[in-house]
Amino acid sequence: MTKQEQLKMHLYELYAHNPFVNLLQMKIEELGEGTVKLSMPVLADKHTNLYNMAHGGALASLADTAMGMACATTGKKVVTLDMNLNYIRGVECQEAIIATGTLIHNGRSTMVAEAEIVNSSRNLLVKARATFFVTGTFL
Repeated sequence: MTKQEQLKMHLYELYAHNPFVNLLQMKIEELGEGTVKLSMPVLADKHTNLYNMAHGGALASLADTAMGMACATTGKKVVTLDMNLNYIRGVECQEAIIATGTLIHNGRSTMVAEAEIVNSSRNLLVKARATFFVTGTFL
């Protein structure tokens, strides 16, 4: 088994047991080096605000997780230093939205990633960008 395959297995296992990821019902759909796709349902009893639309915090959590995982696919452990989100359109309850996290800078002490969240019709819902601090390595 290659080091990249070991890392992938480790990340699947790590995120499968993450309480916050499980609370929001995020699922890994695809995992590659420097990129990740996550899905999350938007459920009325879990992910919505008082207007029955996706809560901005749930969307921010999905984007942050996707970008952090994109960083983690390089074998580096990171924490978020700064994050910017643009909420493009309201998100109604639905089976799943998809977040794609992409690494755009892989530095020694900091990393930068972007995320896009879309619905099943591929309409852009959220665009995000974040800077992460490298705290160590996996494996």
